[in-house]
Amino acid sequence: MAISDDTRTPWLSIVGIGEDGLEGLSTKARTLLTQAELVIGGDRHLAMVSALGKPALPWRVPFAESLPEVLAQRGRRVVVLCSGDPFWYGAGTVLAGHLTPDEWTALPAASTFSWAAARLGWRLEHTITLGLHAQPIAVLRSYLRPKAQLIVLVRDGAAVAQIAAYLTTAKFGGSQLTVLEALGGPRERVRQSIASALAFSDISAPVALGIAVAAEPDAAIIPVTAGLHDALFQTDGQLTKREIRAVTLSSLAPIGGELLWDIGAGSGSIGIEWLLAARNNRAIGIEARADRLANARANAEALGVPQFDLRLGQAPEALADLPTPDAVFVGGGARRPGVLEAVWEALPQGGRLVVNSVTLESEALLIAWHGRHGGELLRLGVERAAPVGGLTAWRAAMPVVQWSVRK
Repeated sequence: MAISDDTRTPWLSIVGIGEDGLEGLSTKARTLLTQAELVIGGDRHLAMVSALGKPALPWRVPFAESLPEVLAQRGRRVVVLCSGDPFWYGAGTVLAGHLTPDEWTALPAASTFSWAAARLGWRLEHTITLGLHAQPIAVLRSYLRPKAQLIVLVRDGAAVAQIAAYLTTAKFGGSQLTVLEALGGPRERVRQSIASALAFSDISAPVALGIAVAAEPDAAIIPVTAGLHDALFQTDGQLTKREIRAVTLSSLAPIGGELLWDIGAGSGSIGIEWLLAARNNRAIGIEARADRLANARANAEALGVPQFDLRLGQAPEALADLPTPDAVFVGGGARRPGVLEAVWEALPQGGRLVVNSVTLESEALLIAWHGRHGGELLRLGVERAAPVGGLTAWRAAMPVVQWSVRK
């Protein structure tokens, strides 16, 4: 039957369903299904509720392509079925983002992460949880450190094998893998293997992977603080060095959920560490040289942030039509006509700008901008002990002048 004209009555119900199907649903969820004029979900979910005899619409892959069909159902009672918790790497967030709050209601079920933690005996609040259905495996890299525990949702058995191979190549082959299939249902199966010895050829979806990380003695561990060791980056020498980078990240002050423009990205180190600072940060890097852009992309992949949006171009032309940044770092090209003007215009109120300089000409420019807009000027010098003949002495790196300001 059609719903009333009362717009406060949600027409769409987002219902989480587990591998136990109808039997595992609450009374309220079953009532919503009984009253539904249309049920939308994946083929597996629709098969679980087929006994109700409801008209069904399978969603497309990826789910976002089904949005127009779902939204076209306004005015009917519709249930969308999702695995477990629809708002934990599920379709719930995608749907809710296109609806007003009074149009939908949700009934989550236990998430796959909850089921997996229960089987593994892990504290879920201390466990890293990732969904890799639509992300590169390289996203794992920054989380690989001794004693870390990860629960990862993956597409299928082939993805499990790819992760095992990735761990082995990265020198984490001794990690304990737990393959968790169809948790909470009659097909549930839990098996374990060392990553380097994984030989399961019959892994079925839906599948999650528990990873108890073990590192080989020479494995490269990515620290959680700013200022990664320079040796972790592939570079032609165009690299913001570790000590300066740590200060620069402190000045940029990432807080999560923000967009950085990294202008003159070079080897990509500033944008990479910005992304490592918070999982939901975003970064766009602009680099004028193709060889350096290739290095930056390789570094982003190797350090676990393949989502770094790196573009070949030169400021200010390359800045046109970019989304509004929360912070901007200028590591090269500050003296190019129009660059600082374009950046200042693009920054919203409260946005942060950090510019590093090593030449007297650029330093003079920063002093002038500091005079107009305030902020903070720093002169950063680093000296490292190095051999001199048979002895040791301090060798000074080129000093860096940094201007940082909040608009």
